[in-house]
Amino acid sequence: MPPTYVILTSKPGQFRTEPGDGVRPAETYDYFAHGRIRARFVIGELLSEAKILVIDEAIPPVVNQVPAKFFPHFDSLDKARHELGQLADLKAGAPGRSGNRLVKI
Repeated sequence: MPPTYVILTSKPGQFRTEPGDGVRPAETYDYFAHGRIRARFVIGELLSEAKILVIDEAIPPVVNQVPAKFFPHFDSLDKARHELGQLADLKAGAPGRSGNRLVKI
């Protein structure tokens, strides 16, 4: 089976997505806007039929297990990176907008 990738998104103080069994994190990025981290993105490689943990950071936290089939899939790491770049540009409002950046960690 050729590798397949998904993008997991987390927003500090709101919710986070975490790879469950069958997902191997490949790359992690922080999205900064106005000097603060606004989101974290993890590109994960699907190793099998997997479930993604979606955790609402309310009190008490609410944990859901969502099948990976409901997330957009990319057939290469480069295509997932490209999509992430598109998402970052959309969040910035305009490509290259000062103060907004995507940083690989």
